[in-house]
Amino acid sequence: MTGEESLRPQSLLLTFLGDQVLGRDVCVYSGSVIDVFERAGVGEQATRSTLTRMVNRGLLRRQREGRRMYFGLTEHSRAVLHDGERRIWHTGAVNRDWDGTWTLLGFSLPESWQRQRHDLRSKLTWSGFGPLFSGLWIAPGETDVAELVSELGLSAHVKVFRAHADAGMDIGAMIEETWELSELAARYEEFAQRWEGRESPLPDPEDALVLRLRLHAEWLGIIRGDPRLPVKHLPDDWPAERAEKTFRTVHDRLTPLAREASERLLDLVPVRPDQA
Repeated sequence: MTGEESLRPQSLLLTFLGDQVLGRDVCVYSGSVIDVFERAGVGEQATRSTLTRMVNRGLLRRQREGRRMYFGLTEHSRAVLHDGERRIWHTGAVNRDWDGTWTLLGFSLPESWQRQRHDLRSKLTWSGFGPLFSGLWIAPGETDVAELVSELGLSAHVKVFRAHADAGMDIGAMIEETWELSELAARYEEFAQRWEGRESPLPDPEDALVLRLRLHAEWLGIIRGDPRLPVKHLPDDWPAERAEKTFRTVHDRLTPLAREASERLLDLVPVRPDQA
């Protein structure tokens, strides 16, 4: 399955809101979202269902203006979108600044706590950890997991340490044993190969808006699953740098046209103070 095929409507919608709504104190008309998503190949019913589902999950809120319904961000969705913005533009895909620090997290849960164990492992994987041993997980750098552990109600069962490897430790081998890197590398390679073909010629503005939406959603989907391991301990041909360069090049080329299209197609209204 290609990255383009695997994009979910919610991922596209969050990306759309991060691009068009975040930081602007505005709400967007549902009809505008439906119009853009139809251009992206998502049907009206799927878009409406996604909007409703995200309202129910606390990721969106409604604001009625006359007979039209507009959608704005909540505190939860703003936090999610700011995290994505940070990962794309500040953290980046290539970790060149690692100082040798690792975060170690050990846990011991009762055998009957299968759901809690699954939830913890899922959250740790999302946060860049890999299983060094069954109950000992590791992540590069100083990773703050206090909130994650607290949300799961597992603070009493988890211990967290900062550590450095001994001088004779083969970090590259440890990384290969702890993280499945082949799938991540393949996703970077696939992304670069597909999007390098978009560097020219320039599309129509409406197509540029949809292409940039897909570009952002795909890229964020990849880097959210990247533990950002120190590049000096990764294979010499690690494809993240090439993929990131492709992302930035295509983004820069699409942005002027995408902005032109969004100004023409999107109906935005200010957030009312009583609903902010």
